[in-house]
Amino acid sequence: MPSISHQGDHITAISARHSAPAAKNTHADHTTIAPGEIAIGVVIGRASEYFDFFVYAIASVLVFPAVFFPFEQRLEGTLYSFVIFSFAFLARPIGTVVFMAIQRHLGREAKLTSALVLLGISTAGIAFLPTYSHLGYASIILLSILRVGQGLALGGSWDGLPSLLALNAPQDKRGWYAMLGQLGAPVGFMIAGSLFAYLLANLSPEDFLDWGWRYPFYVAFAINVVALFARLRLVSTNEYAHLLDERELEPTRITELLGTQGRNVLIGALAALASYALFHLVTVFPLSWITLYSSRSLTDVLYIQITGAGFMAAGVIASGLIADRFGRRNTLGTLALLIAILSGFVPILMDGGEFGQNVFILTGFSLLGLSYGQAAGAVTANFASRFRYTGAALTSDLSWLVGAGFAPLVALGLSAHFGLAYVSLYLLSGAGCSMAALSLNRALEIRD
Repeated sequence: MPSISHQGDHITAISARHSAPAAKNTHADHTTIAPGEIAIGVVIGRASEYFDFFVYAIASVLVFPAVFFPFEQRLEGTLYSFVIFSFAFLARPIGTVVFMAIQRHLGREAKLTSALVLLGISTAGIAFLPTYSHLGYASIILLSILRVGQGLALGGSWDGLPSLLALNAPQDKRGWYAMLGQLGAPVGFMIAGSLFAYLLANLSPEDFLDWGWRYPFYVAFAINVVALFARLRLVSTNEYAHLLDERELEPTRITELLGTQGRNVLIGALAALASYALFHLVTVFPLSWITLYSSRSLTDVLYIQITGAGFMAAGVIASGLIADRFGRRNTLGTLALLIAILSGFVPILMDGGEFGQNVFILTGFSLLGLSYGQAAGAVTANFASRFRYTGAALTSDLSWLVGAGFAPLVALGLSAHFGLAYVSLYLLSGAGCSMAALSLNRALEIRD
């Protein structure tokens, strides 16, 4: 945030610009907020969202099959759990549309406050939700409703800061600034994975399934409330509000967006599909597959994945330097090719005992970091300023839905019924879509 000593000057300058709109284009220094300050808001928001994301994802494997689907075999229970897991990805674009309308009529603060309340209710509701043994099928219905609520709220929590950061980043450092928000993914996984690993190691299986699993949801609720209030305070300041308005980062109607920017939405959603497909195939899928078909300690698997998340964080950081040196399009294209190569080794590695599984997890996380670090720029690169706010949100929602929303369900279902080779084909298809979209988008290398 800007220092207190300069805040008055900044607000005075903003008031002067509002009183003389024509002067906006004559000011050499029309932004009073440095990209680094915007980046703080981006990192806070994304880290909290990803922590909440992974708490639910891990619980979908370790907890929900047993406590909400005890009447099914473990495989079927896990698949049902993954169906509910996907509901948030289906609801997210709907949430974006609904909350964009709220912002148009009531303002940015009302939109974010509404999203905060809905997310808090949904996450806290899961923490207190009675299980199947207490409530029967009603517990499954309530879990589904709360999961939809999380998706709607995450769609509504879009604050425009990543787009603002992209537009204000120096020309030669756009890859670096684009990766900052993506650091939230490995950080969120490391914290969520560590919490579950600690609970598994220190509680009996009965205590863990009875009450221990609820603790990470309490933490997720607290973190999201604090983070969303921090973001709300950030974007509601006069300086940020003016900068967002100046950059035309305001909602546009979905019909207008799709009518004029439909091609960019489609290409943006597919350009980083390799990253989104790999995302759940190194986080959620290995945990579910090993739970079902291996006698390995789940705590040890989580520790390996936490280590992999550390590799991912290093890869995200490196991606910024690489993209600024070689271009985002070249970076994403090369990583899509490497992910396609990795897809061919899925059966050998996942069926190769602890060593093979560890190699797949660590290699996958490393490639994910290098690729996912630039995924945010990929989905927003081609939008004109007035469409970027809504376009970036909706395109990101569609990328998650197409690439990651059903990945755990599809990967586990295919591997269980047809073999791990079909997981290779699934991952390969994501890499192929990315390379095809990047080949159509020559402008991605030179525009942010």
